[in-house]
Amino acid sequence: MNRNAEKRRSQILRAAFQAVSDKGFDTVTLQNISDYAGVSKGVTNYYFNSKDEVFGNLFEWVTHRINGNEWTAVNNQKTSLEKLKAYVNAAFTSPEENRKFFRVYLDFLAQANHNPRFQEINDQFYENCWAIGREIVSLGQKEGIFSGIDIEEAAVSIRASIDGCLIQWLMRRQDELHDFYRKVCYQTIVGYLTSLD
Repeated sequence: MNRNAEKRRSQILRAAFQAVSDKGFDTVTLQNISDYAGVSKGVTNYYFNSKDEVFGNLFEWVTHRINGNEWTAVNNQKTSLEKLKAYVNAAFTSPEENRKFFRVYLDFLAQANHNPRFQEINDQFYENCWAIGREIVSLGQKEGIFSGIDIEEAAVSIRASIDGCLIQWLMRRQDELHDFYRKVCYQTIVGYLTSLD
């Protein structure tokens, strides 16, 4: 695919993300997505065969972007605790970004029970999240910080803490609590990882 086509597809996916965030998965139409992208419905249909194809690509695009940002943040640090803090900070991007992501993500999860492609994308998203956790815990074990812990269990627990804190923050609908939940999340994970020594 040439650069212009890739750019146009990205434009449509960004528009779909905003449309789903604003309107919800069930009510968004291809016409809505086209309107948000500032293109005709024919242009959207040229790049994507159906609404399902747009949404499958959107879900994949969003989760890859999240994972990519988190890996970049983690890889820029040296110690396990620095990497963990960077991971939590990357997950807690900003109130606005987290709210948009979870509006879209929770809608996709509701559809995933009936859509094998969405299930597969979500499974890959979590596998990537757990890989970050494994790297952090493995390094912490080498450093002698997280010595008495199962790496797989810890990787799952780290992501569960991140998602749980973000969802609880989201449900409280108070942007000013975003930083509080980020700190609680980091402290909870560190407490869990170091209490098993």
